[in-house]
Amino acid sequence: METAYDGRQIVGMDLHRRRSVLVRMTEDGRRLGTARIDNSPRELRAQIARAGKSPKVVLEATYGWYWAADVLEAAGAEVHLAHPLGVKAFTYRRVKDDQRDAADLADLLRMGRLPEAWIAPLPVRELRELTRYRAKLVGLRTSCKDQVHAVLAKLGVPVTCTDIFGTAGSAWLDQLRLPQPYAGKVTSLRHLAGELSTEITMLSQVTASLLAGDPGYQVIQQLPGIGPVHAAVIIAEIGDVTRFKSAAQLCSWAGLTPRHRESDAKVVRGHITKQGSPVLRWALIEAVQRIPRDSVIGAAKQAIIDRRGKQARSIAKVAAARRLLTLVFYGLRDGQIRCLSSSPGQPPAQPDD
Repeated sequence: METAYDGRQIVGMDLHRRRSVLVRMTEDGRRLGTARIDNSPRELRAQIARAGKSPKVVLEATYGWYWAADVLEAAGAEVHLAHPLGVKAFTYRRVKDDQRDAADLADLLRMGRLPEAWIAPLPVRELRELTRYRAKLVGLRTSCKDQVHAVLAKLGVPVTCTDIFGTAGSAWLDQLRLPQPYAGKVTSLRHLAGELSTEITMLSQVTASLLAGDPGYQVIQQLPGIGPVHAAVIIAEIGDVTRFKSAAQLCSWAGLTPRHRESDAKVVRGHITKQGSPVLRWALIEAVQRIPRDSVIGAAKQAIIDRRGKQARSIAKVAAARRLLTLVFYGLRDGQIRCLSSSPGQPPAQPDD
């Protein structure tokens, strides 16, 4: 039986793929009601209507949360998104069920202890869908090309072309006489790689068209190594740059800062956290590999390699990526980059794939 309550309600939602559990409570933690619903906008609207006017609702940033957040926001709720890493401790409880998870989320929200993730607005989510899908297709195309190389290696065929998928390389592959089933596999993989290239090109054109009027998109392309594709990824993953107070905070969010463990007098700093967007880190690392040595960032990267040896190349790349992201922050925030990393006369951006 539900308790009558006229104040603002706190709702914890444990979202799953097919069904979800909602726990409603007062601001002082009294349980008002629990409901299990089949996932649909209609049922969610009906259930959240019982929470009164402008309830505070929290759900975890888990599989398929977009629709639920949009329905709740349209219904007048104040929506909060729990960061999965912040509520990971739920999995270590001796007793774990959906009602406890939903109630714990609501408790964290009402006590002001909720580790929150940013709810990206619809245009940013749509842009991310395009850029992340393109990245997936590039990975599939790379896999197809790698498999062609693997078939040639199995047959002991020496590769005499720098790029067997270029014009000269394709002509070379055409004249090869491979036995079956290898010939059929290579033909299939080449066809798939070609189809994927068509889709990748189309997605690049769509994202460039969507961002044509975005000033930040144009500004960050002044940085060496950042072309239209990488710029689109960076814009999509960062979203509203003003949500970060500083460039250091953005670098930390992107997972490009070292882990810090401190207890009493013991301090341990390790490798980078990698807790941010992997697509953003990929774009930045790819960009720094295209930056010339005579630029500010390129010189800083080379200085680390000279000081620590060739084994520190990965460390140098990460340090350069962090410095590049710092310049990206100021470019997006201020609409200009006062200290460009390229030398006079150096092309500001390199084409990217």
